[in-house]
Amino acid sequence: MTRRTIAVVSAGISVPSSTRLLADRLAAATVSALRERGVDTEVDVIELRDHGHELVDNLLTGFPRPELQAALKAVADADGLIAVTPTFSASYNGLFKMFFDVLESESLIGKPTLIAATGGTGRHSLALEHAVRPLFAFLRAMVVPTSVFSAPEDWGAGDRTAQSLDQRIARAAGELAEIVAARPAQKAVDPFVEPTPFEQLLNGS
Repeated sequence: MTRRTIAVVSAGISVPSSTRLLADRLAAATVSALRERGVDTEVDVIELRDHGHELVDNLLTGFPRPELQAALKAVADADGLIAVTPTFSASYNGLFKMFFDVLESESLIGKPTLIAATGGTGRHSLALEHAVRPLFAFLRAMVVPTSVFSAPEDWGAGDRTAQSLDQRIARAAGELAEIVAARPAQKAVDPFVEPTPFEQLLNGS
């Protein structure tokens, strides 16, 4: 089997977190969909809650600590991305925004991306289309058509809303897997292999 890497970014702030639960279900569905396409998958989960102080420090100093640098590199090097945020005030939360603010601006260009969110009521689902999707469009990621939102009632056992969530997860995961499987594996870029000449750095070019 060929092999791909999926980075999962979860911006939940509580423990346990419905945001992390949704992220895990999307990751599992994507792994299953890729396996059906003959692709083995490595999943790298990044809990932004664990990097909160590092993100603030990075914004203030311009330099990430090693743990945050590893998380940023995992996203940049991944073949696909699953990004999940809770919604506050009709938008993504601060941790989510800070992470993608400090990520290198070209890291997500063309990267297959699945977006998802959680919220206290179904009306917060609008944030996916008027806030989250435009963010990734600005970063030039390739966002799959189906986004996934879950409200508290979606987690009920055996009812129609829970079945609907399962269907949305499966559809979005299938769309992500289809794009990831069709592409060659991402090659990690090592800046020390072909470093920028010092004269070029001095000239600012």
